[in-house]
Amino acid sequence: MSRWRDWAATQTRRVHDAGRWRAPRDLDAAGPTGTLAPDGTPVVSFASNDYLGLTRHPTVIAAAHAALDRWGSGAGSARLIVGSRPVHSELERALADWRRTEAAVLFPTGFAANLGVLTTFGGPDVLVCSDALNHASIIDGCRMSRAEVTVYRHADPEHVGHLLAEAPGRRAVVVSDTVFSMDGDVAPVEALAEVCTRHGALLVLDDAHAVLGPDPDIDGVDALRVGTLSKALASLGGFVAGPRAFTDLVVNRARSYIFTTASTPADAAAALAAVGVVRSSEGDALRARLRDNIDRVRPGHPSPIVPVVVGDEVATVAVADALLARGLLVPAIRPPTVAPGTCRLRVALSAAHSPEQVDALVGALHELLDAPFGPRADTAPPTPPATPPATPPAVPPAAAVGPGVAP
Repeated sequence: MSRWRDWAATQTRRVHDAGRWRAPRDLDAAGPTGTLAPDGTPVVSFASNDYLGLTRHPTVIAAAHAALDRWGSGAGSARLIVGSRPVHSELERALADWRRTEAAVLFPTGFAANLGVLTTFGGPDVLVCSDALNHASIIDGCRMSRAEVTVYRHADPEHVGHLLAEAPGRRAVVVSDTVFSMDGDVAPVEALAEVCTRHGALLVLDDAHAVLGPDPDIDGVDALRVGTLSKALASLGGFVAGPRAFTDLVVNRARSYIFTTASTPADAAAALAAVGVVRSSEGDALRARLRDNIDRVRPGHPSPIVPVVVGDEVATVAVADALLARGLLVPAIRPPTVAPGTCRLRVALSAAHSPEQVDALVGALHELLDAPFGPRADTAPPTPPATPPATPPAVPPAAAVGPGVAP
């Protein structure tokens, strides 16, 4: 064997020995129900981020078909070469209007959008303050930004203010998920905006999972909103919305925009149609249905992501396997995605789930788990200290790696 084959074999064996080997499983489905490879097991999936069920909406599908007929299957080039189509610009205008900003810029993925923003506004002279539980795309963007990066305690604006006060006069960026991908909890956006305004920092919010909000009014704050087309908007891609002075700079500086092929016309058209549905009375009804499904699992929880924390890795996988045996697909989330000892089931709910499907999941969880599953929705978060410590706490290993959505 070659040196590189030996190395790859050793690394593969280490992952296997740790019990953490992963591989894709094909789900033949259009909506929550389908069959799972390799044996075609019928399942109801609680693993998709199709929060409003729009991947099967006839208007969204028809828009994608029409775009295929008009422009073909691919854009063929980067936007700044010849890859831009009228549907891309129309979608950017619709996204900017939806987000109440001057402009928006499309990216091929939400991951690329976070890389683009943080590398554009970062630099050796910049301080970036990043929440300890931010998504892996934010963490990688911080690393690539060449900025000094400080991780602040999760959802703690007071700690952010302390870090910014220690760097007076320095350009600074505060970046946070709006809804966190592994716990489904919500960032204190208005408090972060107030801290950023007080210290002249740029606020960057990743709204990928914020289908039910929050959508605060942050007019007057230097801010950028990063979003995705691949979850509630039932397509593929990402975007950055904000002041035109900022978005124009992104177009001219973000390597993940400049040097990548434009989104397919079908993806852009599907997302444009989905924005129209989301902003209609039908969208209101879908969010109400999603809200009802969430409340069936955990009343008052703020997002469709409901963590069922089991703790032990082997036990978590065993519960996921037992659910699968009952025809319920819920991924087991393990290190390095989450910290050791916090392994969990990540329940992702959709407006497309029927009440009977959700109730079946709840019944199975109660049957399989001795203790009530997950933290109570009405449990208040710990109160931060009145005076943050002079030295920020060490970043836990999981935060250094960064959460994501891989099981």
